[in-house]
Amino acid sequence: MRRLDQLLANLGYCSRSEARAFLKKHAVTVAGAAARDPSAKVRAADVLIDGEPLDHPDGLLLLLNKPLGLVCSHDEREGPRVYDLLPDRWRARNPQVTSVGRLDKDTSGLILLTDRTELVHKYTSPKHKVPKLYHATADRDLAPELVALFAAGTLVLDGEDAPCAPAELRILADRRTAELVLTEGKYHQVRRMFAATGATVLTLHRVQFGRLTLGNLAPGAFRSVREDEI
Repeated sequence: MRRLDQLLANLGYCSRSEARAFLKKHAVTVAGAAARDPSAKVRAADVLIDGEPLDHPDGLLLLLNKPLGLVCSHDEREGPRVYDLLPDRWRARNPQVTSVGRLDKDTSGLILLTDRTELVHKYTSPKHKVPKLYHATADRDLAPELVALFAAGTLVLDGEDAPCAPAELRILADRRTAELVLTEGKYHQVRRMFAATGATVLTLHRVQFGRLTLGNLAPGAFRSVREDEI
């Protein structure tokens, strides 16, 4: 059980100092009785606001189709952010909603957002080896030998000592597009792996994370997912 004002603040409805005014403005009930004391200990499942249950009281886990041009940073100075696509209340949650790993500004596609900090660690930790599928286009034909090189787990990126984990590369028919499956998430890894072989990635799109795919989700759109879907 949690204090009502803390619960409302954590879920982004209001700050703790605003809770008393929030209770006066809205029809908040706890187990059917009108809530008047913001310090009362409550169960989230018992709380209704204007007749509606609390918004994702157990935490958010979202699948977003990230458009180009957005950053996975909370710093507004870095430009438009993926978090700006979310409802105001979700952006006010505590813990704050953050991305599971990052896609850079020039990369589009599937990214997970959550306010459950344990999931951020779980799905970014290399030991869990969550596969991530990328679709890339390069500025030149990709040599067939790259398939074996990426799979060998011996490719060392510039500025690093440890090699990349084995990765599955599939070069498509036009030889300048490829699909790459990674189980780790080094900084700008896909671009740096191709750069190490002399190729420049022109476009990069993530299409799958674990068992999750974008499906028909439009760029900029998101949907809730369950942890067991991953």
